[in-house]
Amino acid sequence: MKRLEISGRILARNTILNLIGRAVPLLVGIITIPLIVRGLGTERFGLLSLIWVVLGYFTIFDLGLGRATIKYVAEALGKGETKQVSNIVWTAVTVQAIFGIIGSVIVLSGTPLLVERVLNISAPLHAEARATFYVLALSMPIVLISSSFSGVLEAAQRFDLTNAVRIPSSALTFLLPVVGLHFNFTLPGIVALILTARVGALVAFIVLDFHIAPQVRRYSGSFSLFMRLLTFGGWVTVSNIIGPILQYLDRFLIGALLTMSVVAYYTAPFDVINRLWIIPGSLVMTIFPAFSTLGLTRIKDLRFYFIRATKYVFLTVGLIALILMLFAHEILTAWLGNAFAQNSTLVIQILLVGVLISSLTHLPLAFFQGIGRPEITAKIQLLLLPISVLLSIILIKKIGIVGAALSWTFCRAIGMLMSWKVAWRIIRLDRTILIRNRILLEFIWFLTLAGLLLPLLFLNNIFVKSLGAMFVCIVFIIAGWRYILDAQDRSIMFVLRNRLLRPSPRD
Repeated sequence: MKRLEISGRILARNTILNLIGRAVPLLVGIITIPLIVRGLGTERFGLLSLIWVVLGYFTIFDLGLGRATIKYVAEALGKGETKQVSNIVWTAVTVQAIFGIIGSVIVLSGTPLLVERVLNISAPLHAEARATFYVLALSMPIVLISSSFSGVLEAAQRFDLTNAVRIPSSALTFLLPVVGLHFNFTLPGIVALILTARVGALVAFIVLDFHIAPQVRRYSGSFSLFMRLLTFGGWVTVSNIIGPILQYLDRFLIGALLTMSVVAYYTAPFDVINRLWIIPGSLVMTIFPAFSTLGLTRIKDLRFYFIRATKYVFLTVGLIALILMLFAHEILTAWLGNAFAQNSTLVIQILLVGVLISSLTHLPLAFFQGIGRPEITAKIQLLLLPISVLLSIILIKKIGIVGAALSWTFCRAIGMLMSWKVAWRIIRLDRTILIRNRILLEFIWFLTLAGLLLPLLFLNNIFVKSLGAMFVCIVFIIAGWRYILDAQDRSIMFVLRNRLLRPSPRD
């Protein structure tokens, strides 16, 4: 494998690939979930949805080694030290396999208690639920080691190959239950089908790794390297634990301080608008190995990619957030009914501000991990946790779910300011650089358009709102192209368009 080279065009194309890789399974899920609910029934579907969540969060227990693999393989490729790749991968995989087996034993032994005491599952479903969790337990080592094998492709910026495996694998998570229902499979059989798809994805990742990095075919490992990976991964694990708590704390507090019926008015719209994170998430997935490859020795290049990525996220998520805020009431009415529109419109508008702010925080947090400083991300989240708890309790008691939205958004703003302040210092940003790269102009322009739209939020005339939205979109796009994006940005866009229309085998 040749030494890894990075270009803005490759990063842009890979971001589009990752966006597609996240969006396609989401669309498949939207289409198939109603069929699965009808076929399984409410309680069995609830159990399946819990299985999906557990599968998604198994990687928390890999001690951050999947993320560490991407970071250190990318770093080795950037330095031309390709012989280190095999050591890094197999050290991580070995430890993940051991912890996966231990985790499987824990899940197997704890399943009776989980089914009969912890989860509120009706007695007739106990046997089926136990069998389902037994099958789930077998998937734990597979899920863990898959993160390292897929990490090799991500570190090498081969997101075309990663998504060629990940898109069908993720889509099958939703499609296979429909297939299982067609053949009258029980829930354990359906989960077994999903496990089979995960095994197939793992095999595909291994075969592709062997092809692009032949040195990985030889097993090798190092205890000293493990300690290095563990030091990095330990802080990543802290982030993986604290992050979901910060994300979902508000809904648990609403249930505890208010009523469970009120939780629905908060979580249903929130779970949809936070899908906007697939945009910064796709970019972060692409740029994280690039940060790792560049390292602190190439500050100028780090600054270039950091600023460009920030500009693109703000342009895309900002415009979408403005439009959704404008039509929040109409969307909620059409989708969930008048009761949700009455109770959730202001909530969703406040949360959209938080989602935009949070989108701008994804990049610096990934930047800290990419340069080998994951403790910064973890410490920021640890500082935010008590603030979030205290503020949420106070505001929820005072003004209900609107208070929860305000607390969540305010804490996202604090997190963004803290992370940007540290990143600003590391990559030596100053006001002149932000002006030259048109970041400040972009921010001022966005606030101006938001101010123009503000009066329309209080109108009930959808025709007038539509005219306002059309005006904002046209002005935003034209001004963004002419005044926010510079010549280098436009060059990247043109090349990206050509590559997507006429893709070459490799960049």
